[in-house]
Amino acid sequence: MIQNSRQSLLQPQDVGDTVETLMLHPVIKAFLCGSISGTCSTLLFQPLDLLKTRLQTLQPSDHGSRRVGMLAVLLKVVRTESLLGLWKGMSPSIVRCVPGVGIYFGTLYSLKQYFLRGHPPTALESIMLGVGSRSVAGVCMSPITVIKTRYESGKYGYESIYAALRSIYRSEGHRGLFSGLTATLLRDAPFSGIYLMFYNQTKNIVPHDQVAATLIPITNFSCGIFAGILASLVTQPADVIKTHMQLYPLKFQWIGQAVTLIFKDYGLRGFFQGGIPRALRRTLMAAMAWTVYEEMMAKMGLKS
Repeated sequence: MIQNSRQSLLQPQDVGDTVETLMLHPVIKAFLCGSISGTCSTLLFQPLDLLKTRLQTLQPSDHGSRRVGMLAVLLKVVRTESLLGLWKGMSPSIVRCVPGVGIYFGTLYSLKQYFLRGHPPTALESIMLGVGSRSVAGVCMSPITVIKTRYESGKYGYESIYAALRSIYRSEGHRGLFSGLTATLLRDAPFSGIYLMFYNQTKNIVPHDQVAATLIPITNFSCGIFAGILASLVTQPADVIKTHMQLYPLKFQWIGQAVTLIFKDYGLRGFFQGGIPRALRRTLMAAMAWTVYEEMMAKMGLKS
């Protein structure tokens, strides 16, 4: 009996690791959980982001009057750049998403603790929390977002992230590192606000106390899918504008000009180019990120 109880005791190293984890500030825990969840979702869904960027930057002369779909672009990338070409831009995506998602969840946790003080957010509060958190993360990670977009487009030959930063700063100044920031915030901030609102409202409808513990992650993931589809549809035009402003900052210098030129070159349909891969990626990424984040926060004894 005594021997069994001794075997169940934690080893000194385990105790040290446990104490170290528990000593972390809750905001740091939220940042770490968000970063890990962002890493998982980025690795899985990077090909969809690349396909979205390629579809949005197709010139009318590239395909004449024919409509080019996601499958055609996918086959072209695999044929000309190999299967690994679908993960082009992976480095800046990781550099952007890992701290970016961490900053988002860390900021969101801080805002919820400060403003809500334990009570669940209303629909309007969810929108404001999502918009505020994403805006902070978007501004912080804007230079990496510019580099990621240019990497994925295949139109720039940067050798590394550092080389890209240096090249952009030398040729375009600090403004080049923040090109498309307004369009990025107009896309990401509303997406996060709308997503968080639908996600929380959908979760409130589902009676979690009647759902088996093993099914809760699946339930949360399903709620995330529903919220992501709605949020992606609303913010798709802003994503197209953002992509063009970051790839061609001299041609598309402000949002009004970008809207006019995109409509002139592509028509109304141009604002929804790349919509399917983006909706798939954003929806799946957000659903997975939130599911992993909430599970990890629960393991750490924190309410997400």
